[in-house]
Amino acid sequence: MNNKYRPRIAAGLRQIRQKLAALAVGGLLAGCSTVDYYVQVSRGHLQLMQQREPIEQVLADPARDALLRQRLVLALQARSFASSALALPDNQSYRVFADIQRPVVLWNVYVTAEFSLSAEEQCFPFAGCVAYRGYYEQSRARGAAAVQQLAGKDVWIGGVEAYSTLGWFDDPLLSSMLLRDDQHVAAVIFHELAHQQLYVGDDSAFNESFASFVEQEGLRQWLASRGEAPGNPWQACRRQQLTTLVLDTRARLERVYASGQPAARMRLAKQAEFERLRAEYRQLRDTRWQGDGRYDAWIDGPLNNAKLLPFGLYEQWVPAFAELFERSGRRWPAFYTAVERLAEQPPAARQQRLHELLAAHRSNRAAGLNCATGRH
Repeated sequence: MNNKYRPRIAAGLRQIRQKLAALAVGGLLAGCSTVDYYVQVSRGHLQLMQQREPIEQVLADPARDALLRQRLVLALQARSFASSALALPDNQSYRVFADIQRPVVLWNVYVTAEFSLSAEEQCFPFAGCVAYRGYYEQSRARGAAAVQQLAGKDVWIGGVEAYSTLGWFDDPLLSSMLLRDDQHVAAVIFHELAHQQLYVGDDSAFNESFASFVEQEGLRQWLASRGEAPGNPWQACRRQQLTTLVLDTRARLERVYASGQPAARMRLAKQAEFERLRAEYRQLRDTRWQGDGRYDAWIDGPLNNAKLLPFGLYEQWVPAFAELFERSGRRWPAFYTAVERLAEQPPAARQQRLHELLAAHRSNRAAGLNCATGRH
């Protein structure tokens, strides 16, 4: 390691240990299982932070893999664009690199009750309450999921290729982020920096939908600035159609769970809705997608409430933020100010305003790409 980086990294690790120590002490107040969880979080995060190295150092080393260095150059360009053009935080996050030597950095465990689409939230120091628990070891995630399943809960485990520490640390560009194409790398950088730009405690859907909008619009602007075409428009359109199917299923399930029927009836109705989702997907795939089965594995696997949670978190309010962006003159600083004002409202008022923006977007938006015809 270049000597000029040693003091900076050593100081950073001292800061990390201090913060993680505070995290662990907080966990002592909440019982042994919580302590065990915070210990694995502290250990996993510290190990990750120790693996960081400045990207400039990697680029300057001719012994490093040429393809890796080429991709890191593009990542740095996207990182600079994030601050200069998208007005996202300008710090050392994603200007350092960590080779984690696995395809995902965390496994998130999502949990709901049998007849609920609300996540059983997990509350942490600094981050507030979120809709999942993250584990650095897949075996621990599976063990936690098994405990919840034995209690009769709906559970789903999802791998995560990156996460944000909300500005507490210099988040590294992870090798797991480089397993997909360059457009995806840029999109993830924009998404995670959006969490540093603005984060609302105890409102995962707001946070993730906001970051997803910044990711999508930021990627569009990034590609336009480079004179590049976006990725396959069919893929984005079909993802949107799948999301619509899932959100419609969630809405119907919510009505089932609010019906007050006996548990046995609700259980049957729940399974009927999942079979309806599968049937509607297959019809869409076979008639409008020309047999494109990219989501077959997801739809054919076990379905439950928890598996639907990420759609509600990451997609629910994206159109509402798109509407707010338009009303802000498509100017990022003005948009962030408007989002901050929205975030400051009480939860009920915030939800009402998001619903209003969502309805306005749906009624005012111009016709987009028709996935069936390929025409605008």
